[in-house]
Amino acid sequence: MEIGVTTFVETTPDVETGKVISHAERIREVIEEIVLADQVGLDVFGVGEHHRKDYAASAPAVILAAAASQTNRIRLTSAVTVLSSDDPVRVFQEFATLDAISNGRAEIMAGRGSFIESFPLFGYDLKDYDELYNEKLDLLLKIRESEMVTWSGEHRAAIQNRGVYPRPVQNPLPVWIASGGTPQSVARAGVLGLPLVLAIIGGSPLQFAPLVQLYKNAAKQAGHDVSKLTVASHSHGFVGESTDSAVDKFFPSTQAAMNILGRERGWGLYSRATFDSARSLEGALYVGDAKTVAEKIIFLRKNVGITRFMLHVPVGSMPHHEVLKAIELLGTEVAPLVRAEIDRWEAEGE
Repeated sequence: MEIGVTTFVETTPDVETGKVISHAERIREVIEEIVLADQVGLDVFGVGEHHRKDYAASAPAVILAAAASQTNRIRLTSAVTVLSSDDPVRVFQEFATLDAISNGRAEIMAGRGSFIESFPLFGYDLKDYDELYNEKLDLLLKIRESEMVTWSGEHRAAIQNRGVYPRPVQNPLPVWIASGGTPQSVARAGVLGLPLVLAIIGGSPLQFAPLVQLYKNAAKQAGHDVSKLTVASHSHGFVGESTDSAVDKFFPSTQAAMNILGRERGWGLYSRATFDSARSLEGALYVGDAKTVAEKIIFLRKNVGITRFMLHVPVGSMPHHEVLKAIELLGTEVAPLVRAEIDRWEAEGE
């Protein structure tokens, strides 16, 4: 069971002071967070791509590369790369370069993205949303498969027997399919035999169990070894010294950030009742002391089949020292509890 962290490098106003941290300072903070995650034994750190004022990570590969030279074992991934509005050649080159700097620790999570700012920014039409993703994923996988590439499509210039460099340390460079939970994207990952990451940020994680089974069934029918498939989840949360302190620290910034998105997307107000309901065992929010968060991750593994768990922290802007403490607790207290329980299952043949 791999355990790690994801961030969108948030730069929303501080809920108490109203201060907005600069993009530059927040990026430097995230590099510190990645270094700490490596030091406390976490397995993976993901940085999500966005192109708006309240998120500073429009170039995740650059941030991850800066951290690569200061870390030793942690895997470094996008979370996600908005492939539909990017060029697969450049995506591959950037992450192959990251793979070289990190000596084989780079990954790509390829997704459509739930935000649309990148489409007009880079000159793409939203009516081509699905076609762009399908076509660019096809090209990315061809580049990964072969040094020399011949390819043609509708939305990008053709490539005729051209080499794409540098080649990565890992062969193949890991490419995950990122999904918000649509059956089509889950089945696609299975057919391709690629690892799957699910954004489980609302409702009950148990609702994703049939999707994981759909993924495995699609992979099996396509001739892939189901035992080698990996499934990850990305969920909001925070680890504190006690559950009460974790709740008190995490709720205000989460509420503020969710209400900003809610106004944009027509959602209802994010209330304390909504927050508390999501903290239940079957909810999608992982907030509490180490024991509470570990129990929820174990529940997710047992009932949904997740083999990698990534805690998204913070949601909205929080003091840097509190984020660092949550990462420390995730690595030093939560992860050992989860791994010990899984080791026990395996020893007892469960």
